[in-house]
Amino acid sequence: MRNFYLTYCNSEKLAPLVREISWSNNIAIMEKCKDDLQREFYIQMTKRFGWTKRVLINFIEAKTYEKYLLNQTNFDLTLPEERRIQAKLAVKDEYTFDFAELSPEYTEHELEVQLVNHIRAFLIEMGGDFSFLGNQYHLVVGSRDLYIDLLLFHRRLRCLVAIELKIGEFEAEYAGKMQLYLTALDEQVKLPDENSSIGIIICKSKDRTYVEYALKRSNVPIGVATYQLCSSLPDNMKEMLPEPEEIVRRLGIFEKD
Repeated sequence: MRNFYLTYCNSEKLAPLVREISWSNNIAIMEKCKDDLQREFYIQMTKRFGWTKRVLINFIEAKTYEKYLLNQTNFDLTLPEERRIQAKLAVKDEYTFDFAELSPEYTEHELEVQLVNHIRAFLIEMGGDFSFLGNQYHLVVGSRDLYIDLLLFHRRLRCLVAIELKIGEFEAEYAGKMQLYLTALDEQVKLPDENSSIGIIICKSKDRTYVEYALKRSNVPIGVATYQLCSSLPDNMKEMLPEPEEIVRRLGIFEKD
């Protein structure tokens, strides 16, 4: 209680906010966050999305705050001020798809299928406020057929969000293709009371300077993020694995069955 008082007593902004989330969430934020801006971020997100203590700790340990700060978008140039901050919060710099069950040499289609098969986990990882509208969403422009990998809707922004998945490094032509998708969505799909569509290109890797140059002259709102898969066990979990002889013995039991 003393630490709680000393942490927030001189903060006119945070002192009222801490009253709006549970005591256990406050303790987690106070112990795991090192500065007031980071604490404010998690307090606001906990209040907005109703995170439990366990969910909150998972987001803190996944460095969600840092991922939001580092995100690369052109929203400052393409969105009105009243939508800008909320839009930036809707795009992370990196996503973790550790729920996806993929072989070492997976394709973009296999990644897409896994995200759709685990749609609840995918939408949670996206950060909340998203609704799923479809995958391989079909549009026709002239004589050409276009297919958007994933189409979402963001409730707070009240706009369509097109997701393009790439299993390699970001290339500038991806932004040009996304611009075509967003123009088509705004012309053909967007309802009159909805805001202009936003695009998120999710790649395996990116050169941050290259992304900055690629987005600078684009006149539609696009964000570029990366993703990672959980490819290895944490060290503390590795220590819990049985010895090789025991693994062989257990596999032998399955063969007999």
